[in-house]
Amino acid sequence: MQLLDGKYVSEKLKVEVAEEAAKILQRTGRQPHLVAVLVGHDGGSETYVASKMKNCEKVGFKSTLVRYEDNVTEEELLKKVEELNADADIDGIIVQLPLPKHIDPEKVTERIDHRKDVDGFHPVNLGRMQRNLPSFIPATPYGITLMLKEYGIDTVGKHCVVVGRSNIVGSPMSILMARNTTPGNCTVTICHSRTPDIKSITLQADILIVAIGKKNFITADMVKDGVVVVDVGMNRETSALTKSGYKLYGDVDFENVAPKSSWITPVPGGVGLMTIIGLLKNTLASANKEIYQ
Repeated sequence: MQLLDGKYVSEKLKVEVAEEAAKILQRTGRQPHLVAVLVGHDGGSETYVASKMKNCEKVGFKSTLVRYEDNVTEEELLKKVEELNADADIDGIIVQLPLPKHIDPEKVTERIDHRKDVDGFHPVNLGRMQRNLPSFIPATPYGITLMLKEYGIDTVGKHCVVVGRSNIVGSPMSILMARNTTPGNCTVTICHSRTPDIKSITLQADILIVAIGKKNFITADMVKDGVVVVDVGMNRETSALTKSGYKLYGDVDFENVAPKSSWITPVPGGVGLMTIIGLLKNTLASANKEIYQ
């Protein structure tokens, strides 16, 4: 068993992103600029956004945080998104999910200019990704592909099983792994909460990507020897034993699955760090006008 070490890969790629950001600053006199919109005070969201802002600073990006209380109206939030769309100094816009129940996340996502949609959730970007055209790729799937590429994981002709069908991870991940790209060219099966006997399918996986949001959902008896395991799970539980007051668990029972794996991501220290890299690389591509002019 070897670790797919998100910390190692993310630190390496951050150096490359910082070098590119410095070139942009030298050439244009401006830094790549990411704006994050945070509504309310969800603990996970607060942590994620703070990490994104901190990493922007590390690589030489300009970052702006726009905060609202959770009683902000949908109309006010949409108006703010339109203002950000119109600001030529802004390269990337993210609206942190989840949003309060009275705000439609699809409406907000579709209001973001697809040319600044560095989360990669806009239907235009998802459609272009499906057609294998240049696009902003959802940050977590993008980060996973960067990790697989860095470690030289052979995906051609492999059976990739994706557990989870969300628009943020599972569905785009299944498309990326099936595309005629590197990594890619897999035969892909996607499982979800309505799939009967998931175990019979996960046992077939050469590459298993798990994003179902349930602590230790994948157990040792559900994987075959030599499988490559990518655990997207970030399940928070309160803990008196940690400084932060909580502990993170993956969707995979790491302790028992790892001995059967050829490669596996830890939680924390795996996919979460790569998600931020995906976001930074999308923002860099936007600043460079690599995808949309």
